[in-house]
Amino acid sequence: MKVLAIGATNSTTSINKQLATYAAGLAEGADVEVLDLNDFDMPIYSEQREKSSGIHEHAKRFFSKIGEADAVVISFAEYNGSYTAAYKNIFDWASRINMKVYQGKPVIMLSTSPGPGGAKSVLSAALESAPYFDAEVKGSLSVPSFYDNFDVEKGELSNIELAEELKSVMRKI
Repeated sequence: MKVLAIGATNSTTSINKQLATYAAGLAEGADVEVLDLNDFDMPIYSEQREKSSGIHEHAKRFFSKIGEADAVVISFAEYNGSYTAAYKNIFDWASRINMKVYQGKPVIMLSTSPGPGGAKSVLSAALESAPYFDAEVKGSLSVPSFYDNFDVEKGELSNIELAEELKSVMRKI
């Protein structure tokens, strides 16, 4: 099974990318591909840009990566209570190819932050809109206080309860 792991931010030290990568590796027999949103840098979406230049090649490649996967694990970083600009831009471009960006794939939606909120606001928004974009959401989890609950050196959740909850969520794909 090919699992696509996405940290929905362009931060080069993304805790959400770390969480998504760890979670995807929990899928039994998974061949994990980790996307770096920095590889999909493109102009801010606008109808005028689309009309004058067409759909950006990076958006086509992002959409194809989802299409090639058997499942998607995405962890959302929260900037000011919402999606990061980098993720939102890629998603906006990809949605112009087809509104069904997730292409009916099983999706696990996660979020984390350094603070106790665990980026729940953006996770809630993503979960609410998922059906419009053809995501078959199999489960979700917000991890609060990332550095208190995740061992960065080992690359795994150190909080036993959260680790068990994530394993349970990941068994659903």
